[in-house]
Amino acid sequence: MRLRRTAVALLLAATTAGTTLSAPPAAARPPHRQAAFPTAAVTGPDGRTDPVDASGRQLRLRGFNLDKYAEATEQDVESLAARGFTLIRVAVSWTRLEPRRGRLDQAELGRLHRLLGWADRYGVLALVDFHQDVYGPKFGGGDRGIPLWATRDDDLPFEADPDDWFAGYFQPAVQAAFRHLYDDPDLRAWQADFYTRLARELRGHRSLLGYDLFNEPFGPVDGDPTDPAVLAAASAALEQGRLADMYRRLIAAVRRVDRRAWLFVEPTVLVGQGVPTRLPGFTDPRPGAPRLGFAPHFYDTAVESGADWDPAGGFVEDYTAAIAAYPAAHRLPVLVGEWGPPDARRPGNALLVRRQVDAMDGFAAGWTMWYWCRGDGGYCALDPAGRPAPGHGPAFGPYPAAVAGTAARTTADGASHTVRWAADGTGHATELVLPAAAFPAGVRITVRPAGALVALDQPAGERAGTARIRLPGARPGTAVTVTLEGR
Repeated sequence: MRLRRTAVALLLAATTAGTTLSAPPAAARPPHRQAAFPTAAVTGPDGRTDPVDASGRQLRLRGFNLDKYAEATEQDVESLAARGFTLIRVAVSWTRLEPRRGRLDQAELGRLHRLLGWADRYGVLALVDFHQDVYGPKFGGGDRGIPLWATRDDDLPFEADPDDWFAGYFQPAVQAAFRHLYDDPDLRAWQADFYTRLARELRGHRSLLGYDLFNEPFGPVDGDPTDPAVLAAASAALEQGRLADMYRRLIAAVRRVDRRAWLFVEPTVLVGQGVPTRLPGFTDPRPGAPRLGFAPHFYDTAVESGADWDPAGGFVEDYTAAIAAYPAAHRLPVLVGEWGPPDARRPGNALLVRRQVDAMDGFAAGWTMWYWCRGDGGYCALDPAGRPAPGHGPAFGPYPAAVAGTAARTTADGASHTVRWAADGTGHATELVLPAAAFPAGVRITVRPAGALVALDQPAGERAGTARIRLPGARPGTAVTVTLEGR
């Protein structure tokens, strides 16, 4: 006879062949799970650096971008958390938060507090992204980006291209605005002061993971921007000079009031074209272990321009190679801040989503896909009915949220998923997230080696389940294999 039980009661000892567990949905379940906050970063034998919790478990963070358009609701955060995601990347606008110099807008600040309050309530972490696209509203950015009062364009021309918004970065006025932001002492001081004041306001939220210090940094390009060599040279000069100086200022600005938050630096978008970053290393002035990370974006330029992805083009391989050296050299965890195609219904793009999920499993401690919304196409992760949009299924797959071990990898073969890692010998529980989208009728779990203890909370409805796996007495390095199959 099968019994309905809560996750706490579903604790089984392994047989000699390994643990196999299959159970109906739990009769009672907690309202939400609490994502573990990373307390430090640890570099493994393979040279990869991962964030760890207070028990030393390696953490994997997965989630979505939201609120670029000030549209996020409590239901968005609740639904995202229920589906097993642990992270939101919240796009904030300097323009909206400080429309007039020296005073934070209380209505916008209150809205941001409410959003982080929902994250507190539903147990997800929040990465605050200082967002800009083509600098700010002076150049068609609406109410997003860098304020008008901090925009100096030397009265140079700007002509928007309705078919290519990114081309705006190469317009003379935009180039001038970035140059002034990086170089003018008063703008530098005002920007740093804004970061300090906002960090002081937000530091009380337990959900606050930290800050992505500057979205998709750009700067002056002297020469023909269609020449890859010119663009690469300009990117390298920016990263080694003006941008590095900006990051040092902003790290210091946040650390004046917040020693807990993680601070992430972004390279220029050229990493998406296989150009390795030339950023230097950075020092974290907080006491104790540094809390710095690397947050590249993972976009294929051709796909962003409307093409269906061509797997023969080598994009995923070139990108993975381009980003590997920097975090390894500076012992930084990688969190991919943005990724995903604008139309995953196309066959090539659907394959790209799967390939990106697989690739990031190998090099990133976390990711936030673009974008959490409902829609009929476009970047929306959900269809109009709230189901995973066509082509987005791999982003809704199972994953290990906290691993008592190293070298965790997840592979998929149809409806079957396998999670492997090397046990650390501590006996702490590894926690697997089991999204309902991947296992709509429940999940059957097989764990090897023998002796594993498994507590299973089955997925039900929209809500993800969890599996907590302990290996008491396992020696460090013991290979663990967990097979997840739909019922």
